[in-house]
Amino acid sequence: MNKKLDLPLNTLILLALLGLPRVVAHDLRWIEPESLINTLLAIIPPIIWILVVLSKSNRPFMPLLIIGMIYGLILGVTHQLLWTTVFDTPPTLGGNLKDIPPLVNSMVTRTFAFISSITTGVVIGVIVALIGTALNYFKTIR
Repeated sequence: MNKKLDLPLNTLILLALLGLPRVVAHDLRWIEPESLINTLLAIIPPIIWILVVLSKSNRPFMPLLIIGMIYGLILGVTHQLLWTTVFDTPPTLGGNLKDIPPLVNSMVTRTFAFISSITTGVVIGVIVALIGTALNYFKTIR
């Protein structure tokens, strides 16, 4: 796998972990969502991902996508660990599902939150991978 990605898996994991401070700071409400610090914590890690991957690989799409996927896992696990801290009152389902037992409600909402985090990581990974691939293309045609 390392040969296909041009980077060791532990490097990809460490790069994905650069996104952890924003997740924790956001979940614990240490920073405001619209603040400059939040914005910097959100955009600097993907910029570093691109810079590191482009310095090590001529095929940046897959490594950047994998970093995004790992970031999604980190995001999901962190949200689950901080769930009771984030929510004073846990989210509940409505409509036809409003009367389900609290344990089932918690399992459903947490599962969908985790899936949402994974999806977020994949989407970020695809976007960053496309940007990295475009930059690599322009780097090679110069």
